[in-house]
Amino acid sequence: MAHMTIEQRRRNMQSIRGKDTKIEVLLRKKLWSKGYRYRKNYNKLPGKPDIALTKYKIAIFCDGEFFHGKDWESLEERLKQGKNPDFWISKIKRNMARDDEVNKNLVAAGWTVVRFWGEDIKKDMDGCIKTVEEIIFEQEMALFEECEEDDYI
Repeated sequence: MAHMTIEQRRRNMQSIRGKDTKIEVLLRKKLWSKGYRYRKNYNKLPGKPDIALTKYKIAIFCDGEFFHGKDWESLEERLKQGKNPDFWISKIKRNMARDDEVNKNLVAAGWTVVRFWGEDIKKDMDGCIKTVEEIIFEQEMALFEECEEDDYI
């Protein structure tokens, strides 16, 4: 792997987006085409979910593998061999801890949290959509069962 110059690395890091990433846009377009309406980067919720299906209280995050620590054990080993390992290991550990905290806060507020890895969105969009639709179906069934129980009271 060729090493980047400081200027190349700086430009590369500047190009990394915090919102409206390719994976977010792909998932949003697919959800929209299926009739699901959402808020993007919803700042009324902890962590500003990339996609918030407010009707169903589903918070969706589209996480990049590197910055959110996918396969952390092997990633950490690779980082130890790279440049500035203390910085990167610390940064990604903070990101993972923040993700956990955001998940807990959202669940405590009654939201269902879904986190998709970028590669999963790219390679298995239908599977990601199916996951969301299964959650919606489960919620609708639970509401239906509650309504039926109310009829017997």
